[in-house]
Amino acid sequence: MPSTVFFLFAILLIFVAFVVVFNSLVAKKNRVKNAFASVDVQLKKRYDLVPNLIATVNQYMQYEQGTLAKLTELRGMAQSGSLGTRGRVELENQFSQAMDSIMVAVENYPDLKASQNFLALQGSLNEIEEQLSAARRTFNAVTTDYNDAIEMFPSNLLAGLIGYRLRPLFEMPAIERENPNAAKLFAG
Repeated sequence: MPSTVFFLFAILLIFVAFVVVFNSLVAKKNRVKNAFASVDVQLKKRYDLVPNLIATVNQYMQYEQGTLAKLTELRGMAQSGSLGTRGRVELENQFSQAMDSIMVAVENYPDLKASQNFLALQGSLNEIEEQLSAARRTFNAVTTDYNDAIEMFPSNLLAGLIGYRLRPLFEMPAIERENPNAAKLFAG
């Protein structure tokens, strides 16, 4: 009789551990989804600002049409809703590079830099970028927590059984990680 009680207690303990680990994984997955939704909201704000930015910049920047077209194309892809998390992360990195190219190109157009419309758009864009940066940090923190749970024992066993996979982080493009070259910045 004592061995039966011990056996039932062991099964109950294993079941409780299973439920705790499962619920923990589900909660972490939901936090990742929630954090990505927050990033998505900020991205939408930025994407909504792009047509106004392009309309304002277009009047001045005849030589930057390729960059403007790329920005419009990326915006369309982002709003199509057909990309998964990994695709959205990669697209967002490309979009950030295109936006940076526009902002660097603006330096060559003094009339544009002084335009009230552009200054207002640039202020809005800077505010959105700050909010987006905060949302990305939150997303990366909860995603790292989730990925840790996916890779650590014993939750990795259950995660594998229920099909949970590692999620990508928002990472800075390699070009932005490089130290700026002062000679290039001040050359012409």
